[in-house]
Amino acid sequence: MKKLALAIALFMSVLAAQAQTKSVPAPSVEPDDQESLAKDYLSQIMGVALSATSNMKLFNFVHDWIGTPYRFGGSSRKGIDCSAFTKQLYSDVFNLAIRRNSRDIFSMVNPVGKDDLKEGDLVFFKIHSRSISHVGIYLGNNRFAHASSRGVAISSLDDAYYSRYFYKGGRMLESFKNELTSSSADQPGPDNN
Repeated sequence: MKKLALAIALFMSVLAAQAQTKSVPAPSVEPDDQESLAKDYLSQIMGVALSATSNMKLFNFVHDWIGTPYRFGGSSRKGIDCSAFTKQLYSDVFNLAIRRNSRDIFSMVNPVGKDDLKEGDLVFFKIHSRSISHVGIYLGNNRFAHASSRGVAISSLDDAYYSRYFYKGGRMLESFKNELTSSSADQPGPDNN
């Protein structure tokens, strides 16, 4: 719904601008300028400093999934849970096949303190539980993307709720990255029978 409202507002502003600027040729936008504009736009709507926005594939993925409803055990655009969202993001953005459960995903990372988190790191929470029960992806500026009960959203680690239940950050271990990369290279493809 937010995307539709944003698209309508953008369309209306373009129409208004065209009505005011009768036949003035639009300046051409170079590809580098387009990427810069896209980067600026995504960093603003996600609340992350432009200087912290280095992985456009990550930010585009998150933007495309925002608003997807939450469904426990779900793994599609019709409904997704936190670990499936994280698994899908790591597959599409980083080409890594990670585990499906937040506790199992935690076993694949090197723990990282809140102050040492980098873009693409994972954030783990113990919400009303003694064990890890929630996972998200760190974006920068203490903001993270996750599939919450409100659906896929961007939240802040500074929020009282998430600050209370934050457990640890995590960075994918190099050993798992190498193992996952080599195991996918060893898999026979359609031409290797």
